[in-house]
Amino acid sequence: MNEPPRLPEGSFAAWSHDRLALARRGADECGDVWQLESGVYVAATAGPCEEVLRRAQDFPKASSPLFPPLKRSSGAPTSEERAHAHAARMRGLRPQAVAARIGEIAPRAALFADQWPTGQDVEILPPVRHALAEIGVRYLFSEDAPTLLPFASQLFLAREVLVRPSRWVWPRWIPTPARRFRTRQQVAFTNALRPIVRRRRSSGRLGDDMLGQMLRSSSRYGLLPEEAILDTLPGITVATFETPSRAAGWILLHLARHPQAADRVAAEAASLPADPAATTSTHLDSLQYTQALVREVLRLHPPSWLLTRRATRQTQLADYTIDAGSTVLVCPYTAHRDAREHPEPDRFQPERWLDDSGSPAKPGAFLSFGTGPHGCEGAALAMAMLTLLTAQTARRYRLSEPPGPEPSYQVTTFEGLATVGLRLRATLLS
Repeated sequence: MNEPPRLPEGSFAAWSHDRLALARRGADECGDVWQLESGVYVAATAGPCEEVLRRAQDFPKASSPLFPPLKRSSGAPTSEERAHAHAARMRGLRPQAVAARIGEIAPRAALFADQWPTGQDVEILPPVRHALAEIGVRYLFSEDAPTLLPFASQLFLAREVLVRPSRWVWPRWIPTPARRFRTRQQVAFTNALRPIVRRRRSSGRLGDDMLGQMLRSSSRYGLLPEEAILDTLPGITVATFETPSRAAGWILLHLARHPQAADRVAAEAASLPADPAATTSTHLDSLQYTQALVREVLRLHPPSWLLTRRATRQTQLADYTIDAGSTVLVCPYTAHRDAREHPEPDRFQPERWLDDSGSPAKPGAFLSFGTGPHGCEGAALAMAMLTLLTAQTARRYRLSEPPGPEPSYQVTTFEGLATVGLRLRATLLS
């Protein structure tokens, strides 16, 4: 059997010590696919990563969601109902739907920038997360967002507790304290959302937000059952701000470290309307360099830098044999540093996305939102949020890191690539 190569020092102990460094070594020394341990492989470059993500039948996503359906006496929604709920949800998240609501997203991005304290070092990720949560929850639930935002924040906290590194990996059926906390927060969110769903349906005022799209009858599958709607929303609610918050930390750090790029974003952002509510998709489309900067930061620091898949059958990947049941770790972090796809891959160069050769549609070129059947459904919303947040910040401030030899943040790689504790200083532009 033709097995992928393996690093001499490769092991879970070395992996746990410095996952980014070992991932880079594996890609550099072993190539497209390498073996971490028996039955655990890493897809390290653009081609194999793209292939695994697109071959969803051979390499399916993990079947256990972070917020699984709640157990009820009436029974959980069927797999068909869950699929229909996902399709209905996508109607509210597709690029055309996001483009139509830019005027609702932009004011919150501007408010975040307006409220940044100047002249002091600020730990910026908490206010970033709060601002993006307000944008995301409002996008999903419109006028009902204020009611649901506190419950969404608790869902995020439950997620953080649940994915915190631990020495022990407990079987899924064991009700650990973290899992019980998750269930309590999920029940609280669902109990807050249920009367909103019933009020909208009984009044006939379904709303133009994502929830409204899910409440509408479809010619293909009719009305969704209430439980199918409720079960599908906790995960996407947290996703609208959790992953973008990680990305925003890296973006703001790059604005601080690359003042010429920040100046170019500021000049571009000067064309935005004075009233953020007047911002349209045309204004967003005009922020071409800002979008390129966001995309370049996401290339270098993909928030979801490692994706887990499991082979359902013995198959081939990059001319290697992968046995059924094997785990394949898809690594956008190293795929984005594939010099065959990105010249000078470690260099921060937003301009690479401004010509056709750097098209994100090129296979394997850009995997920060995944690809294939399980690609990020909120990609258009995330790009709009991050682009407007970047533009509104750069048009007001010059950002800088605190002086001194110590780094202004710690890099964490567990569950996502993030700048924990990031501190930055904002100085008003003259």
